[in-house]
Amino acid sequence: MKLAVIWLRRAMFLMGLTVLLAACGKEGPTFQSLDITGNKEFAQDFALQDPQGKTRTLADYKGKAVVMFFGYTHCPDVCPTTMAELNQVMQKLGPDAQNVQVLFVTVDPQRDTAELMGQYVPAFNPAFVGLRPADDAALKQVTKSFRVVVNKVEGSTPTNYTIDHTAGIYVFDPKGQLRLFMRPDEPVDAMAQDLKTLLS
Repeated sequence: MKLAVIWLRRAMFLMGLTVLLAACGKEGPTFQSLDITGNKEFAQDFALQDPQGKTRTLADYKGKAVVMFFGYTHCPDVCPTTMAELNQVMQKLGPDAQNVQVLFVTVDPQRDTAELMGQYVPAFNPAFVGLRPADDAALKQVTKSFRVVVNKVEGSTPTNYTIDHTAGIYVFDPKGQLRLFMRPDEPVDAMAQDLKTLLS
C-alpha cells in the first residue's frame, strides 16, 4: 500500500512538473489553477457512456465549460468530498452555472454500473452527469490519454477493494479546448473564479 502511494505521488509530481513547464511563457488570462492551454500531453476529447448507455463526447457539451473529474462511487474520501465541493462551485457561479457541465468519470466500471452512476452522481447536483468506459480497453484508453494513474488495491474479498487514482479535475472551455488542471484541495472560491474567467 505504501509503495502504491509513493508511486502515485511521484506520478502526480511528474505530471505537475510537465504542466508547469508547458505553461511557461503563455499570454492570456491569469488562472489560480494550472493553465494547461495548448499542452499536448493530455487528450483533447473522450468517448464515454452516460447512464442511458449513449456514447458521449466533448461535442455533446459544446458551448459549455466542461469540468471533468475521475473517481469512483466506492471512494471513501476524496471523490465524494470533491463532488460536494464542485456543487458548491456551481452555487457560487449563480446563473453562470447553466454554462458549466460537470462530468464524473468512473475508474471502476466493474462496480459502477450505469444504474449506480445514474443515482450517485446527480445526488450531488441534478445537473451533474456520470460517465463510464464501455469496457476495460476503454478504461485503459481514457485514463492513459488523460494521464490518470489508477492502481487497484485488493481487499478482503474480490469486490471489496479500493483504487488509488489521480485526483485531478480537467477543465475545457466552451469552445472545447482543454485549459485547466484543478486540484481537489483548491478553494471553492478559486475554482469558481477560474470558471468565471473561462466563461467571460
